[in-house]
Amino acid sequence: MPTLTRRHFLAASSALLATRLPGQLFAADTRSTDSGPRAIDGDNVREPDWDEKLTITVGPKRGDLVGRDDKVVQAAVDYVARLGGGTVQVLPGTFTFRNAVHLPSGIRLLGSGDDSILTKIASESVPLGDDSDWYDREITLKGKHGFRVGDGVLLKAKNPHNGSSTVIKRMLVAGSGNRFKLNDGLRKNLWLSGKPTCSSLFPLLTSERTADVFIENITLDGNRKNNENLNGNYGGCIFLQDCNRYTIRGVTTRNYNGDGVSFQICHDVVVENCHSHDNADLGVHPGSGSQRPRLLGNRLERNGIGIFWCWGVRYGLAEKNKIDGNRNYGISIGHRDTDNVMRDNDVTNSGKVGVLFRNDGRGRDFWANRNVIENNRIVNSGGEAGIGIDVQGQTKDIRIVGNSIRETRKPMSRTGVRIAAEAGTIQLVENSIKGFQTAVIDARKAT
Repeated sequence: MPTLTRRHFLAASSALLATRLPGQLFAADTRSTDSGPRAIDGDNVREPDWDEKLTITVGPKRGDLVGRDDKVVQAAVDYVARLGGGTVQVLPGTFTFRNAVHLPSGIRLLGSGDDSILTKIASESVPLGDDSDWYDREITLKGKHGFRVGDGVLLKAKNPHNGSSTVIKRMLVAGSGNRFKLNDGLRKNLWLSGKPTCSSLFPLLTSERTADVFIENITLDGNRKNNENLNGNYGGCIFLQDCNRYTIRGVTTRNYNGDGVSFQICHDVVVENCHSHDNADLGVHPGSGSQRPRLLGNRLERNGIGIFWCWGVRYGLAEKNKIDGNRNYGISIGHRDTDNVMRDNDVTNSGKVGVLFRNDGRGRDFWANRNVIENNRIVNSGGEAGIGIDVQGQTKDIRIVGNSIRETRKPMSRTGVRIAAEAGTIQLVENSIKGFQTAVIDARKAT
């Protein structure tokens, strides 16, 4: 019988280990005697699926925490986050905010549907009474005002160096008369020469650089008639910046003087079975650089635009949405918004165009290429010269397949599909286009 030498033993052991996948090495030593993984300090990859986490209730008259404003909701989400995550259940009632609620990672904010309403105070805007430099952490307001410590504010001015707009979001954390300390430094100049103002404008729910959050079954009302407009790059009923894996489900966002839902450079955001309506600007705004958004089964009604794909939004899906009565466009897609699918949506009664491929070209390849428009129903788009689908600029590699594009009013000067002369490959396959003066205008054929 051959002698098993140390060399043979090591070679045999190495061969055995090589047949295992990396995650299988020493599996017997890491597996719990119970089913599933164990909780290991610092390891959030194989966290057990716990049956129970903390739930805190918040209400105006009863609950674990009682109150009617942003402070009580903020206290609840912070407490739950401190214990590693859980649920804040907002009981029926109306909560009027003077500041946004900032959401931490790993929580669930659960409302009581139409009976849990988050709204905000009427906005106020006053000029600054003194210069503030970029390194300052305070501002001075001019004259009488209603601002308080704890308020969320928006600071605006004309940039003294190049004339552009300066916009800064901050909180008032201390005060002496008309002087207020901010939660963070300005890092931009607010000089009186730029006519700076301080306004009580803020999102209702917001977050930055957080992940794994659920917002469900709650109503957000922006008190639009009593508030100034806030651009969707800064606010909305819900505004997220640099966040991952958010699920917004069964949420109503309404009456905001700006966007209903806006998220910027956020990845794997799901907006599902929500109702975004009567907002001044955008119903849902998948913002610049956001990857893999999923917009599923929503009602987007009477906004400026229903769905606005911003810059560089890729690999998204908009499916089974009801997009009705939006004043400008049902769906708008443009600058480097590529590889997205819009399928089985009802896009009806849009003010100008049902689906717009914007001419956002400022560079070599800045258009909304490689997108699919499939099995949608696009009905009654625009005024006398309305267009069902308008493909502008050098947009290319678009598939428009199996859609019903209809006009039930008089044909007038309306067009089913219009394709710009400079557009690239646009596939029109098995679409039903009826009721228009002109079914398809393809300007490429005329050049």
